[in-house]
Amino acid sequence: MDDDIKMLQRMYERFNDRDIDAVLAALTEDVIWANGMDGGHVHGREAVRAYWTRQWTMIDPHVDPVGFNRTADGAVIVEVRQSIRDLQGQPLQGQTQGLEDKTIGHMFRFRNGRVARFDIRDTS
Repeated sequence: MDDDIKMLQRMYERFNDRDIDAVLAALTEDVIWANGMDGGHVHGREAVRAYWTRQWTMIDPHVDPVGFNRTADGAVIVEVRQSIRDLQGQPLQGQTQGLEDKTIGHMFRFRNGRVARFDIRDTS
């Protein structure tokens, strides 16, 4: 298994543990990160921090990687099973922007050993 995939596995573990600083350390300062709640992207580590901090006051997301594939251009697509709950641990109902339990694709692009861009690909 290559170093990028090992790093992504650690990132998912740290995200699920809510260790935001450990995840942010794996991102470039100018990272472009998909906003799964509102659409579009946020730009930079501190914007990712603000996005997750806001997200975690409204929902309890958990993402488990189930497969990793390297693309011809060097990106890594991670197939993940996302589980989205409300703050009381109940599944969300009738949500938009893909905030539901399902399998999706996360695409990561790297620069100098860090994540430079993250996009979400709906696999349904």
